[in-house]
Amino acid sequence: MAAGTIYTYPENWRAFKAQIAAQYSGARIKIASTPPAFTFGQTNRTPAFINNFPLGKVPAYQGDDGFCLFESNAIAHYLSNDALRGATPQAAAQVLQWVSFADSEIIPPASTWVFPTLGIMQFNKQATEQAKEDVKKILTVLNQHLNTRTFLVGERISLADITVACSMLWLYKQVLEPSFRQPYGNVTRWFVTCVNQPQFKAVLGEVKLCEKMAQFDAKKFSEMQPKKEAPAKKEKGGKEAAKPQEKKEKKKEESKPDPEEEMDDCDAVLAAEPKAKDPFAHLPKSTFVFDEFKRKYSNEDTLTVAIPHFWENFDREGYSIWYSQYKYPEELTLTFKSCNLITGMFQRLDKLRKNAFASVILFGTNNDSSISGIWVFRGQELAFTLSEDWQIDYESYDWRKLDPNSDECKTMVKEYFAWEGEFKHVGKSFNQGKIFK
Repeated sequence: MAAGTIYTYPENWRAFKAQIAAQYSGARIKIASTPPAFTFGQTNRTPAFINNFPLGKVPAYQGDDGFCLFESNAIAHYLSNDALRGATPQAAAQVLQWVSFADSEIIPPASTWVFPTLGIMQFNKQATEQAKEDVKKILTVLNQHLNTRTFLVGERISLADITVACSMLWLYKQVLEPSFRQPYGNVTRWFVTCVNQPQFKAVLGEVKLCEKMAQFDAKKFSEMQPKKEAPAKKEKGGKEAAKPQEKKEKKKEESKPDPEEEMDDCDAVLAAEPKAKDPFAHLPKSTFVFDEFKRKYSNEDTLTVAIPHFWENFDREGYSIWYSQYKYPEELTLTFKSCNLITGMFQRLDKLRKNAFASVILFGTNNDSSISGIWVFRGQELAFTLSEDWQIDYESYDWRKLDPNSDECKTMVKEYFAWEGEFKHVGKSFNQGKIFK
């Protein structure tokens, strides 16, 4: 198993590829991104660093055994396992196809569009408009490919997903506002699924999708540029007087940072984001201790302890109960794929866990199944409308608010929470269930 150090600057999306791959493979890596271990623009210009990595670029990898690699895709490939690289020759070729696609088709227009919004590049209207059209073409290709697939290659995350998702990270964070990404629902569903995997979150943290398309900020761009020196005073003396000015110009050119390094450094500085507001902050405090119920549901008997506790403490003013039913049962084929729909939705709703509980059940068999569930939300409204991050899957379901005082609601809560009962409203046998808590 590989073990070594990745040299980079903080929040470098190119390094993220290798870091996420290592999370999956178990490779033991250390990240050198801050002083004294690594100072971008200084450490990578030292003779010792250049000796191992001639271009002086990051990310760069040095193994504990002395093995050195530069170029982010090579590092990510090395730190992957066979499952990520593609277990068959065909799968491996498809992974390479999407890695190349990211480099050649995604990165150029994404950089042209996004970098001006970060103050890294000067804005060019014609180039930006062309970049937007190129991004639309890319999203169309991905959307069509993902129409019948959960991931880009095979049934599980591969280096293809890691590379393409990291390449699109700044697009989704900066410019792909809801109206722009709306026609490409399959891509957004896939992207959110990826970034909510534990291995991705361990590296990326919480990824918040863009709510409003970022625009070029001339002030920010000006602040990012190297400081210009004051013009020299005119002096008499012809050619001799010109020499100090020539020397100053030469010094100015030498001190100007490499454009690519400058862009990367700015990329790192601007990575921090403000914390999102709590969508439930406006609600009054409730007497129902949700976490206490969840603990009882997890650790004690469902029928004799958890459900009685639920009804004894349930706050009818502060919480609501909803029944959900998947709209397109005719599209459900193999049960494991149907179950993946539930799991994927839960992963994309991770930030909702504190204020929700759900039991969602798959009924039936292969090519004859249905999905339905009982959800408990903080407040009286359907919680998905409170945040755009939660709206990817919910429109694929029909939702009905239940009266907590009705026999229908009490029966459904009992059956769905316990995963047993007649389920008369379904007409199919219980297959398997998933709990969101």
